[in-house]
Amino acid sequence: MKRHEDWLKDKLQDPGFAAEYLTAAAEDAEPAVYLAALRNVAEAQGMAGVAERAGIPRESLYRALSPKGNPRWSTLAAVLRALNLRMHAERAP
Repeated sequence: MKRHEDWLKDKLQDPGFAAEYLTAAAEDAEPAVYLAALRNVAEAQGMAGVAERAGIPRESLYRALSPKGNPRWSTLAAVLRALNLRMHAERAP
């Protein structure tokens, strides 16, 4: 039987699933939930490659996306671009 973490890592390699996962995480009021989700996506797709494409040292990216991280908007935007994703807003119901 597959562990949940392994299943999630496999699923997050699919860009469509990763986008839905991040969208769901963004609905949580706690910013740490989104950072953890973004870290999960980056790890599933290869943190070293994501860091390189984002132009951020790998260690800095791990720190920024850690539970104590406080990334700048430019960092989040660079990571999303590196993952071929983008953030958008919509009116709440």
